[in-house]
Amino acid sequence: MSQVRNGDNVKVHYTGKFDNGEVFDSSEGSDPLGFTVGIGQVIAGFDQALVGMRVGESKNVVIPAVDAYGERIPELVQTISRNEFNLGDVTPELGMAIEMQTPEGSIPLVITQLDEAMVTLDANHPLAGEQLHFDLTLVSIEA
Repeated sequence: MSQVRNGDNVKVHYTGKFDNGEVFDSSEGSDPLGFTVGIGQVIAGFDQALVGMRVGESKNVVIPAVDAYGERIPELVQTISRNEFNLGDVTPELGMAIEMQTPEGSIPLVITQLDEAMVTLDANHPLAGEQLHFDLTLVSIEA
């Protein structure tokens, strides 16, 4: 029976949880996640956890932030005057996801604080700084 190697196309069922056990994502009730191992289609720790697994095998892994979505970077959080912040006809709301256009492309941002005078925007990935727990079951391997 073959084991997962880098470059293999795999399908895997997974449930992702935070340290407190709260589920943040799962393939339960849907098709398994399919991707090629080792080419950066998923977070590094997820890729690494699958290497060596066999079809039908299940495991639980803990992925530190550095191997998931990275540590939070304080410089990616900026507070600006509400007068400088323009969404056109859209009223900004706490938790709203927006995109800022730059010459290099778009940057996803989330409004994390909001009052009458200021808006705080965070460009960190929502899961940055989080240690993640995954329950994995390998469904298939295609070399």
